[in-house]
Amino acid sequence: MDLVKPYQQKFIDHKICVIIPTYNNATTLKKVIDDVLEYTDNVIVVNDGSTDGTSDILALYKDIKQVNYRNNVGKGWALRKGFEFAIEQGFDQAITIDSDGQHFAKDLPQFIEKLENIGTSLIIGARNMDQDSVPGKSSFGNKFSNFWFWVETGIKAPDTQSGYRLYPLTQLKEIKFFSRKFEFEIEVIVRAAWKGIKIESVPVQVYYAPDGERVSHFRPFTDFSKISVLNTILVIITFVYINPRNFFFGIFKRSTYSSLKNQIFNPYESNLLTASSVAFGVFMGIVPIWGFQLVIAIFLAILLRLNKALVIISANISIPPMIPVIVFLSYKMGHIWVGESFTSLIFTEKITLETIHLNFMQYVYGSITLAVMAAVFFGSIVYVLLTFFKKKKIRIDNE
Repeated sequence: MDLVKPYQQKFIDHKICVIIPTYNNATTLKKVIDDVLEYTDNVIVVNDGSTDGTSDILALYKDIKQVNYRNNVGKGWALRKGFEFAIEQGFDQAITIDSDGQHFAKDLPQFIEKLENIGTSLIIGARNMDQDSVPGKSSFGNKFSNFWFWVETGIKAPDTQSGYRLYPLTQLKEIKFFSRKFEFEIEVIVRAAWKGIKIESVPVQVYYAPDGERVSHFRPFTDFSKISVLNTILVIITFVYINPRNFFFGIFKRSTYSSLKNQIFNPYESNLLTASSVAFGVFMGIVPIWGFQLVIAIFLAILLRLNKALVIISANISIPPMIPVIVFLSYKMGHIWVGESFTSLIFTEKITLETIHLNFMQYVYGSITLAVMAAVFFGSIVYVLLTFFKKKKIRIDNE
């Protein structure tokens, strides 16, 4: 107990509470509460409409704070209600621990120490998912979730499904969440990362009871489907809004000429990478996906680790003054593929995107051909010029 006392004060100093969401876990709830009380009295139990003996157990604890409501809604809703109540009570941080006995209260100090070392963060208790007692479906689900979290945020986390977490309540209170079930635990960490909150992890122990003993309310088909739908929405938002926003904010946050110049002409990039970035940008600027060119170009540039500034600049080959030229040349290139069914087009400044309806397939085939040829041409020119000028610079430096 003497080792525990310092942490009791730290819970007070850092304004941290422990939230225990529970639904029909009467067989394990009392031990979880008792174990947590050894570390802190700042405990909030959220009873998510339990119908077993949970109310009788909670009646034994007159001094801990409780949130009760009649109908079961879901874990996400219980956490949201717990967060709201904790903020009302003056807490700045909340550690959430499951009531099914899977987590150990003795790991609570890990979160406190991590918080003190790195500052305000959302800290996830990373379980050892390789141990023999972990069900195969849980291990697979965790890897699946980790992958999509990386796609949506660019952050690699070892365990995005763990419910043992420290949440920075004051940073999260302005976010309007919409999920209510298990998928909330995905939504909250993704949107926290989007908000700029650091996502960190600490190792924690985990206990999986044998089959027949552990009470789980996770419905594999229904809840996995909801998580998949949520990830689909989050991925779309990532590609359409978050990644472009982060890129442009990254430029203007350091909006000096020298920083922009360094992003465009990065001295640490190879000639091939620079030329490939230009070529890819030109290709995306011409390929027939009008309206989505820049968004897709930025996403793929990030995925392929190209020079994003060069990709965006090169993609602007399709600026309005160039549209007549691109459409005209696309039709000429398309003549090669459609044969006798081609549409003859005379070059004029009145050529617009509406001209495309004349022979859509001729335009599509031609624009892809033009995009490839222009990408190869401009990429080759850039590569040759870079090679020439770098050799010249080396020769001058050696003289």
